[in-house]
Amino acid sequence: MRTSIAPRVSFKAQMLKVREDAIIQVVNRLLAEKGFDAMTVDEVAAGVGIAKASLYKHFPSKEDLAAAAMVKVMRQAQDMCASLPDDAPPLENLRAVTRWTMALKLAGDMPSLPSQNSTLRATLMANHDYMDGLIEVSDRLGAWIEAAQAEGSISKDLPAIAVLYTLYARACDPVLEFLKMGGQYSDEQIITLVMSTCFDGLNARTAPADTAAPTA
Repeated sequence: MRTSIAPRVSFKAQMLKVREDAIIQVVNRLLAEKGFDAMTVDEVAAGVGIAKASLYKHFPSKEDLAAAAMVKVMRQAQDMCASLPDDAPPLENLRAVTRWTMALKLAGDMPSLPSQNSTLRATLMANHDYMDGLIEVSDRLGAWIEAAQAEGSISKDLPAIAVLYTLYARACDPVLEFLKMGGQYSDEQIITLVMSTCFDGLNARTAPADTAAPTA
């Protein structure tokens, strides 16, 4: 059987790819730290160590720069969802994805979502890679939410879309940053605390009988 050989990538193409990856990494960090509106192309060029003119050879606009970073994160989310076992309890898969997004946020690798009137939002809506990824992730999460509701681990009284948006909101939850700024908790402790409020709520829970405090 004859095997096909993949075409060899030229050195120039490899270097362009390395530079684009470096650009996207800097953009991702700036989007996480400052958001799209406050980020400037000059900051991106300085962060990568190239001239702004060279930057525009890769990405023609600030919107295209940010969109490339958002697409990268969306692909990571697709890979994360695809890596979870289909036979696992749906609630556990939802918890795993939510924990992953919060870890990314605390590490400074989660771009801030654009505001409703941002020019970036319009660019993302027209970006097929981003929208296809968003639809795929939303469909997968939505299926897990409905399955969790069917088995009783998530309230059936909640619209599935409300649960979905609640989980998405954890990717830009300011509580994570507030707790991190306080310096009292590690990243893992912060994630555990926010996971508890997200999935278990704020209502006081009675301890199991075997762990309840003894009475006089």
